[in-house]
Amino acid sequence: MNRTACPLDCYDSCEIIYENGKIRGSYHPVTDGYLCPFLNSYEKYPRIKTPKFNQKEIDLEKAIDTLYEKLQIYKNNLFYKSSGNIGQMQNVTNLLFEKLGFTFTKGSLCDSAGGVGIEMGRNGVNLNMPFSEIKKSEVVIVWGRDISDTNSHLYNIIKDKTLIVIDPIKTKIAKEAELFIQIKPRQDFYLAILLCRFILINQMEDREFIENFTEDFEFFKDLILSFRINRVAKEREIDLLDIIKILEIIENRRVAILVGIGVQKYSIGDQILRVIDSFAGLLGLFNKEGSGVNYLSNSSTGFKNPFSTTKNFETKALANFSKYDLIFIQGANPLSQMPSTTRVLKELKRSKFIVYFGLYQNETSEIANLVIPSCTFLEKEDIRYSYMSEYIYPMPKVKEVEYGISEYDLTKKLSEKFGFNFLKSEKEYIQEMIKDNSFIDEEGYLKSKLYQNYKTQIDLFKKFTFLDDFEDEEEEKGEFYLITSKSKKSLNSQFKRDDFLYVPTNLPLKEGDEVKLSNSYGEATFRIKIDKRLRKDCLLLYSGNRKVNYLTPPKISNRGEMAIYQETKVNLLKS
Repeated sequence: MNRTACPLDCYDSCEIIYENGKIRGSYHPVTDGYLCPFLNSYEKYPRIKTPKFNQKEIDLEKAIDTLYEKLQIYKNNLFYKSSGNIGQMQNVTNLLFEKLGFTFTKGSLCDSAGGVGIEMGRNGVNLNMPFSEIKKSEVVIVWGRDISDTNSHLYNIIKDKTLIVIDPIKTKIAKEAELFIQIKPRQDFYLAILLCRFILINQMEDREFIENFTEDFEFFKDLILSFRINRVAKEREIDLLDIIKILEIIENRRVAILVGIGVQKYSIGDQILRVIDSFAGLLGLFNKEGSGVNYLSNSSTGFKNPFSTTKNFETKALANFSKYDLIFIQGANPLSQMPSTTRVLKELKRSKFIVYFGLYQNETSEIANLVIPSCTFLEKEDIRYSYMSEYIYPMPKVKEVEYGISEYDLTKKLSEKFGFNFLKSEKEYIQEMIKDNSFIDEEGYLKSKLYQNYKTQIDLFKKFTFLDDFEDEEEEKGEFYLITSKSKKSLNSQFKRDDFLYVPTNLPLKEGDEVKLSNSYGEATFRIKIDKRLRKDCLLLYSGNRKVNYLTPPKISNRGEMAIYQETKVNLLKS
């Protein structure tokens, strides 16, 4: 029996067993022995099996020789990597490309604005309340997170608790909530600030926690008082009765706040997460059992990163590919997933040589000069952390390589060609990453050592600093907010992609109609589906949609250098 773990960029981090050529679930405190649809069908999805050079099939050795030749010719090069696989050994290519003088990317297409906001309030640390603490909670606030579709293992744990759901979409879990607030997009900051105002009005703040564990409370209090209650409620379409109801539900109870990444995909994303944290801080949730805030944590906190790089960075969401001669793209599909697709395509075509290194055929691989297939997580040594929980997952090799090559082996072969002698063995790197920073719990599971003596969430960061200022910008113009949500059928552009546009029931349209969306960044046509879950001012495209980023802005958040997909507004015309 071979035990390993799922490599996918997902909250749940399933532990699995590979036996007799099949994947099945392994019991684990988080995933409880069952798998998501992606893993159940993982080996059924068609993958790239043969390297290609200028669209013609070649063997693997020829592909590596071709890459080596181009790396000798081109010196102004970009390494563009994403998280199609989040095993730590995927980063070993950094070591080679740093030696070759590549430029790397920084920032994120996903979660970095919220992460920066959390770190600013939590003494530079972004770590979640443990999974075991969520189990102890009495009330769960699900804020902009479609747990029923994208976090299914957690869904089974919280579905019978008292639920408050805040989301522009009436998700499955929203239908089960005691209170559902169908918030207008981009108004999360204002809802949180009004919650804080009413906490002060009702004297619900935890004075002992504030005095012993926080800074800048008086500045935050002044900030709260600067917002006029009735004016904010009217302008932001917030029902004050909902504020009162939330506080009635959570008073004197153990409360877990589960925040999704859609909440922070705005220019003000860092401040949104920070004010939600400040709401938790006012109530003292960080110092109470079964309480706290769960977002996407920096799961590598406390661990040595042997693959870190220190120079030559370009912001990922705004990367100008036309500046570079050679672009090496690993585990990513920028032609689909980066904002402003028209710009990205134009710039990619101006580069001299594009290398695509990955598992699946997609828009980016189709225009690449050289395609090198990678092998699957089953065919190589690795380890992964979890951005939802405190667990660490060893990922040993459990089958022989059928097609492609691992990141480590590609790095090793190219390093030998260049005469470099810096690589350690895979096992050495893995041991180096977990050494002195992990422990085995009483059930035999490997965990981050930072959680070894956990009692409450404040143990992880010691001191909380309240938000002390806020500045917003004028919203984009347009008829509708364009929501770009995660899908239960795909992980961004991996697996079964959904290319429909979902529209609310109030529009004079019928199922299957073709419409055009446009704004100052671009336009695209879509077939529609009617969706009764949506607000009247919202349209929905799932993040794997092939046309979604023809409409998103080439802009980044105020902090965190993150793409701000939710900042998009559009006009709609029937074709």
